[in-house]
Parts: sequence; C-alpha cells; structure tokens
Amino acid sequence: MRLNRILLLITSVLVLVAVSVLADQNQEQKPIHAVASDQQGEGRPVGTDPLAGLPNDIPEDELASVEKEKFTFQTEVSRLMHLIINSLYKTREIFLRELISNASDALDKIRFLSLTDPEAIAANPGLEITIAADPEKKTLVITDSGIGMTRQQLKDNLGTIAKSGTSEFLAKMESGKSDITQIGQFGVGFYSVFLVADRVTVASKSNDDPDQYIWMSTAVDDFTIAKDPRGNTLKRGTQITLHLKPDAYRFLQEKNLKELVHKYSQFITFPIMVWSGQEEEVPVQEQETLLNDDLVEESIDDDINKSDKKKKTEKRMVYGWHHINVQKPIWMRDPKDITDKDHKEFFKSLTREPTDPLAWTHFKGEGEIEFRTLLYVPSVVNDVFYQNVQKDQSNHPIKLFVKRVFISDEVDLLPKWLSFLKGIVDADDMPLNVSRETLQKHRSLRIITRHLVKKALDMFTSLSENDPKAFAKFLGQYGTILKYGAIEDQPYRKKITSLLRFATSSNTEPFSSSLDDYIDRAKADQKSIYFMTGSNIAEIEQSPFIESLLARGYEILYFTDPIDESFVDKIPGYNGKQFVNIAKGDLTFGDDELEADRDLEIKFRPLTDWLVDTLHESIEKAVISQRLTTSPFAIVAPKSGLSGHAQRVLDAQGVNHKNPNMEYILESMRMQKKTLEINPNHPVIATLLDYVEEDNVTNEMINLIQLMYETTAIRSGYPLKDMTQFAGRVEGLIRKAVGVSILEEAKIKVKKAADKTEEERKADQELKKTNIVYEDENDVDHDEL
Repeated sequence: MRLNRILLLITSVLVLVAVSVLADQNQEQKPIHAVASDQQGEGRPVGTDPLAGLPNDIPEDELASVEKEKFTFQTEVSRLMHLIINSLYKTREIFLRELISNASDALDKIRFLSLTDPEAIAANPGLEITIAADPEKKTLVITDSGIGMTRQQLKDNLGTIAKSGTSEFLAKMESGKSDITQIGQFGVGFYSVFLVADRVTVASKSNDDPDQYIWMSTAVDDFTIAKDPRGNTLKRGTQITLHLKPDAYRFLQEKNLKELVHKYSQFITFPIMVWSGQEEEVPVQEQETLLNDDLVEESIDDDINKSDKKKKTEKRMVYGWHHINVQKPIWMRDPKDITDKDHKEFFKSLTREPTDPLAWTHFKGEGEIEFRTLLYVPSVVNDVFYQNVQKDQSNHPIKLFVKRVFISDEVDLLPKWLSFLKGIVDADDMPLNVSRETLQKHRSLRIITRHLVKKALDMFTSLSENDPKAFAKFLGQYGTILKYGAIEDQPYRKKITSLLRFATSSNTEPFSSSLDDYIDRAKADQKSIYFMTGSNIAEIEQSPFIESLLARGYEILYFTDPIDESFVDKIPGYNGKQFVNIAKGDLTFGDDELEADRDLEIKFRPLTDWLVDTLHESIEKAVISQRLTTSPFAIVAPKSGLSGHAQRVLDAQGVNHKNPNMEYILESMRMQKKTLEINPNHPVIATLLDYVEEDNVTNEMINLIQLMYETTAIRSGYPLKDMTQFAGRVEGLIRKAVGVSILEEAKIKVKKAADKTEEERKADQELKKTNIVYEDENDVDHDEL
C-alpha cells in the first residue's frame, strides 16, 4: 500500500511538470497566421476573410427541428434577471470579465484533473479562452477548452443559484444600494450576460457525457436544453454565444474587446485569444492564393524575374487569433519590473474588488521549499470575514499554485486573524493527494505559513514607517483583527502589539501613539501603562477616573475598541510595564501618599460607614480615592470585575445561548457590588461628614445621596438598574426647586379614539384573504420577479 502511494506521488509530480511545461508554452504569443483550432472553424486557415475563424452557428432550421426540453428558472434566477434586464448600470462591460473568470475556473479544474489523469485533456490538449465577434449576426462567442458541463450540470448550474450570498445580493440590488461590479462575489456572474444580450446559447461538452448539449434562454422565465445538432464540435469545453441587444453592439468592435480583456483579465493564467485583424504587407502572389484557394502555376523565369515578383506586396487586413494577455503571471516577474499600476490591476483581477489595495508584498521563499508569493491588503474589510470568524470558519483567501498550476483556494495557508489578506502562493514542489479537497497537511505548508505571517507583519511595519496616513486607514479597518491575532497567536504577540496605535491624553488623534511612544514619554519610576476604556474619546475625557492622573502629569491611553479590555487581559504587559485599568481595582502612587490616606481613612470613617449602610444594595465598601481631584464620587469595579464600558459592551451583545455557563459567569460579574471612592477634598464630602458626625441626616438628604450615586454611576460608565426611580428623584428635585408639591399630578386633556366602523372591519376581512403585506403605489410583488 505504501509503495502504491509513493508511485502515485511520483506520477503526480511528473505529470505536474509536464502540464507546467504545456502551460508555459500556452502562454507564448501565437503568430497571427495561426491555424484556427477545431472548435473555432474546423481548422480553416486564416487570412483576409474577417469571418473565417468564427465558430459555426446552429442553422435556424436545425434548431427548430431539434428535440428540446423546457425548464423553468428557479425563483431567485428570475428575480435576478428581472433586475439586471430592467435596471441601468454604467458597468455593463463586466459581463466579459465574469465569463472569462468562469472560463478560467473551468480550465483550472481540467488542468488539475490532468495531474493524476493525463487522459482528461487528451480530447483537446490546448487550454485557452477564445473570443470572437460576428458583426453580421450581431453575436459574441466566448469559448474555453475547460472541464465542460454535462446535460444535468447545464440544468443545475445555469437554472439555479447557490444559496450562499444570493439573498443578500438580491436585497441590495432591489434597494438600489449595490454596485453591479460586485456581482462576481455572489456566484451569479453568468447572469450578467443579460446586461448585453437578449438571447444566449451555451454549448458544452464534458468528459463525463458522450454528447454535446446546448442550453438556450431569452431571460424570461424558462430555458431549454437539447442535444447539439452540430455534434461534438468542442471535444471538451464550453462555448457561450451572446445575441447582443442593439445598444450593446459596441462590444462587437475588436478594439473594445481587447481593451476589456486587458482591463479586467490580463493576468488570467491561460491564453485569451481574440479573433481580430491587423494591416500587413502581404505578397500579392500569396494573397491571391489565400483568396482564390487555387493552385498557382510557377513559371520558369530567370532569377531576376523571380526576385521582382517577390517584391510585389500590398497592404491588406489579415485576420487571426491574437493573444491578448501576453504577460506571464505577475508573481513570476522580477518585483523591480512590476509597477504600482500592475499590482492594482492584478489585485482587482484576482479578487474582483473595485478598489485599490492598501499595501502589498511580493517575495520569493527559499530553503526547504521554494515558492513565490503575492500578498495584498484590501482597502476595506469584508463583512464575510467577521461572519466566518464568528462561525469559526476560514476565509480561504490564498490561491495555491504549484508550478503555475492552480491547485486549490481551500487550503488554510494563513492563520484566521490574517485571512483578510488576499493573494497567491506558487510553490515549486508540493506533495499532493488525489483530490484537491484533501491536500496533505504537509510540513511544507507549515513552512509556507510561517513565511507568510512574517512577511505580512513586515508589510504592516513598512506601511507604518513609510505612509502613516495609509497605516492609520489600515488600523481603522484591521486594528481590531490585529488585537484578536495578539490574543490568539502567542508567538507573534509582541510583534503585533508593537504595530497597534492608540489615542492618548497627550494626543487624542485616533491611531496616533504606539506603546513604544507611550513608554518613551513615561514619567520617572513609572512602572505602569495607564489606560481608560470608553465608547469614544469624549466620554473618557468626561470620566472622573482620569482626574488625578492628569493632575499628576501621567499620560493615559484611550481605549475605544470593544476588544481592548479583552486584549489587555490576555497581554498584561509590554516591555516590562504592566497595563493598569484606571477604572478598576486599587490605584496608588507612592508610600508617602499611602500614609496620608491612612489618616484620611480614620477621619472619614464615619462617613464611609454611613455610605455603605445607605447604599448597601449597590456598593461593597467606600474608601478614600486617589483617582479624584474635582469630582466628589467615583464608582470602581474590582480588579477582576467589569468596568462600566465592558458591562455595556456585554449587555449590547445579549444573552449567550450557545454557552450558558459563560453567560452565568458574566451575569455574576455584572451583579458584583462596586467600590465607592470619595474625594476628601471636595466640599460636598466634607459637609456630608459634618452632617453624619452630628447625626443630622434627613430623609431628603438620603434621597439626594441616592441621586448623587446614580449620576456618578452614569459618569463611571455603568447602566442604571432602575431608570424610573432615577427619573423620579430628578423630578422630585426639580419640583422642590420650582415650588411644586410632590403630590400634585398632571392634568390629562386628550380625546379618546373612536371605535372602528363596520366598513373598516369588512375591509380588514377582505385584506386577510390576499397575500398583500402592505398597500402602496410603489409596492413590488417580488413573487412576480
């Protein structure tokens, strides 16, 4: 068994090398006088006839007589096509990008199968994409020699849409908030053909089906499938014929087709050939042979006459297959020869995203395994990334190639926290299993992953040093993800942490200071990194917790990201200094102040004891504060408890039904009693002490202390347990100030609503019998789409 596996592995590698050589040969530019491939015109020579290389169309009489089977589109397909046909978009041209991308995927699949089964490409070894326009018939034909589709696959693939992302896509389209350039991200790219065509024919031949079939639709409600009356003209692959709408005839022009291929698909790894003509000096004798297809008799003249005849040429349009994407794969080129524009175009071709990347890195890994890599940072994080992280799923952002042969985009080459990156890895050697889904978890992959993570972090560092504005934009999109990476990936924790940037009390601009910057500005003998959390900077600046530290000249980090407290819990320190949350636990600054606090504790003990008795439902103890300078009170959580900001974040997330035990722990932390800190230098506190010592505390004063505690809770970031009670205390205070009795009620003067009439009841009963959700003149019945 082991010997068989080794033999299979050796066979795979040998086939891989052979196919790689074939792929490199396919990338070479073909001469203009090439012979058209079989599926493009039965091997006819090219020349001055602009229609010579066009595919053979199905005669209308044959099409009418062929036995067809009619099917109805899936509801989502009908809705999608209705929106496409009846909506106006500026980017109709993306239909060609979608079809070329699909063709490239089909070619990738057949090339991968050929690694272990060389017979898979035997019927049609040439792997390429061809595009031909017929100005007379107003058709555009896109052909690939990929894996093809069986009759059943034509029905399944072109009559239904995979559920993933479709509902979201349709909702955005119907609301008018979606740019159709994003269509490829939802797996519905084929239907973009109906942006430009009112009738589409798809012919396809698969190795798994003895016959070639055609799929036809006019984008109404149904489609038909029939055996192709032309027979097996493709041998293998798919040919899509678009009957263009009158307002789309510009896509028949050679210039436009070449520009679109170059714009969207120049970095496709397979040759893209466009049938077009160019003016050439053609010998008259040779040209006549091409035109008349007659045998030219060679007269017996002297050498001078022969020489004169050879010089007789004239300019003629000569037609043939022109290779458009002549550049070799961008990752195989010298990085110094690749421009920023090249990178931006390749990124858009690779990801189908409309915006430029924020940064990229291009490198070659050497050692135990050699590989080339391109990594890109998208300008905006995709919502799917967070959805997959939440579901503990991977994003599979990297396409894996081996010697330019696409292998898989379902291999986890990056840790989850870096899977927002996009790119390719092209290895010179890689052990493969028979199926792409079970690619071996080989040591080579672990080596590649280590290289990728290191180079990604180097790319972020370079961006921070060379373009701070772009780096701030990067952190705005990916800062939270980096903190998640620091929590999850201990080996890279310090490097990731050094990349983070925060607003501080010295510079409130977002992402302005690193932890190294903070430590450089630290005070003498400062052993802590002080931070405060809040929903925003303005909220933190109004907090009583920062008063004493700012008065002492300490700098405070402002944490406004919901993940920040979890981040510092997992990373308690940086470069020898500990993180300290100034809203939690004890806060001390020196032995001299501790001695002074002991004296104050004794002096204010009557007041602190009275406060504990009065507020016993909310606080565990009351102590002298070192945090406060101008505020009378502050409410502090235990060191292991929840700060006000953390509690609000948890409350916003709701109940964790998936983990009841964790929810129980969090609820226990929410219910923890807090510590009330008092400012002994505040006049209100000093006066309260006098009242308590004189035993002169009234019920009204107790009520005011409750109110003061609740306002302090709000300032400290905690939600109130009883908002109604708080509002009542405030109202009571206002009533007393304006001289209104607490017992006096508001006078109610409102008109009671009339009962429903009999006519209204009957109308309601009639509406129950219909499917109308609501009545509006602009209402759309989506079931009809």
